[in-house]
Amino acid sequence: MSLQKNDCCVLTLEGYTAEGHAVGRTAEGLTVFVPGGARGDRAEVQLLKVRKTYAFGRILRLLEPAPCRITPDCPVFARCGGCDFRHITYEEELWLKARRVEDALRRIGGFSVEPPEIVPSPLPDGYRNKAMFPVGRQEKAVVFGFYRSRSHQLVPFSGCRLQPERFSRVAEAVCRWAEEAQVSVYDEETGRGLLRHIYLREGSGGVLLTLVCNDDRIPAEQTLISLCRQAEPELCGIVLNENRQRDNRILGPLCRGLWGEERLEDTLCGNVFRLSPLSFYQVNHAQTEQLYAEIVRLAAPEGTGTVLDLYCGVGTITLALAKRCRSVTGVELVPQAIEDAGANAARNGVSNARFFCADAGQAAQRLAEEGFLPETVVVDPPRKGIDRPAAEAICRMAPRRIVYVACDPASLARDARLLCDQGGYTLRAVRAFDMFPRTANVETVCLLSKLKSKEHIEIEVDMDELDLTSAESKATYEEIREYVFVHTGLKVSHLYIAQVKQKYGIIERENYNKPKSENAKQPQCPPEKEKAITEALRHFGMI
Repeated sequence: MSLQKNDCCVLTLEGYTAEGHAVGRTAEGLTVFVPGGARGDRAEVQLLKVRKTYAFGRILRLLEPAPCRITPDCPVFARCGGCDFRHITYEEELWLKARRVEDALRRIGGFSVEPPEIVPSPLPDGYRNKAMFPVGRQEKAVVFGFYRSRSHQLVPFSGCRLQPERFSRVAEAVCRWAEEAQVSVYDEETGRGLLRHIYLREGSGGVLLTLVCNDDRIPAEQTLISLCRQAEPELCGIVLNENRQRDNRILGPLCRGLWGEERLEDTLCGNVFRLSPLSFYQVNHAQTEQLYAEIVRLAAPEGTGTVLDLYCGVGTITLALAKRCRSVTGVELVPQAIEDAGANAARNGVSNARFFCADAGQAAQRLAEEGFLPETVVVDPPRKGIDRPAAEAICRMAPRRIVYVACDPASLARDARLLCDQGGYTLRAVRAFDMFPRTANVETVCLLSKLKSKEHIEIEVDMDELDLTSAESKATYEEIREYVFVHTGLKVSHLYIAQVKQKYGIIERENYNKPKSENAKQPQCPPEKEKAITEALRHFGMI
């Protein structure tokens, strides 16, 4: 008898997904994903969604709690989308993150590895130096908090355990100003309303407040300034960020100062940095210093040579490397970040660093064409990983070492495999860092180095052939269908998958999912399904 929606079963949960859901299997062999479960739980589970090979469920009753299970210490845990793991010990969290990295490297990258060493965060709570609070109205009061997981439904809450206490004080002051000045709150459906987000950063120079608004002006500026300064004596500045775009981007391109400093000062690895609101900066200060020490150790072991730092941001890694190498070149796409990087180098007396504002792939290609041959390339890309032009240019430069810093193990595994196959590199070292405690995210650093010429034969591999072979081996059509349904609830056909794969240059075998006649009409993949399939292809490292 097959299981149906709302059926109940008793499960022993055995592990975790990449999203942090616990996993168990029924006697019939059905895989069940259980949010809020813990490895070792024996529980009565109600099935909420049932498909052919998997299901989602919720715990009705714990029969035998896992040894790693603890009582959550946050009243909105499981409703707020901020934390994933306040119900298990920190030791269990580290265990599952190390195995998430191992799984990605094995399954996506094809590497034979063991679970890497993972460096715990010095502060499992209160570590974030940045917060972006969405705002809304509740019973006519202006409130702030976090979005419920996988939604834009606001969960009002003050006192998040991941943030410094003073962030809540400043945010509460902003809400009082909004009420006193009768400031409208932004509505995503209509695109109307002034106040969108409260954005806070802290550093050695104090706290910088940025208001994200749907206009370039706000009412009662002096009231805002007075309330916020009373709430936080170390407030160093207030900035207005204008964002009129009707999309999910939090920050707009334009900023202007309302009071005090327009940039935040912070000291990291002995260097002093000034940060604009638009500049990327690691959120866990103490753990970042441990992470950067490892990057420098792997990138410049001899303390000499040249280094290329792609996706350099405001130059934090670049300047840390400058102390250990002959010269370092930083590349970043965001103009404000490059401006900050140059100023930060001058401020710290660093004369052996230069910076370029450009796309990483384009800059790497140009430098390769100019004959720039760094001994080490460091990449710290966004979650999607490095793009194909960047990978090709890096391989053309043929550095002795590539140090890859990743916030997504799947992107790391995909890109590492490409660099190894295309450039003749070997995965030499992997180390994980818990940069984001209580969440499912994990930071990873790996070292790729050149094989010794006497120990291998160089072959020329066409990128298109490599992509085809690699892509076709990543995931089956059924796996892609399952991924899309699990993450979006959409059902997609093999035909739609084939259409999207073809769009990204993944050539199917002859006559696969093609019409029987040349004039036959095929239904075209709807935009929402195309987007979901594209995300699945990225997840499996196929694009």
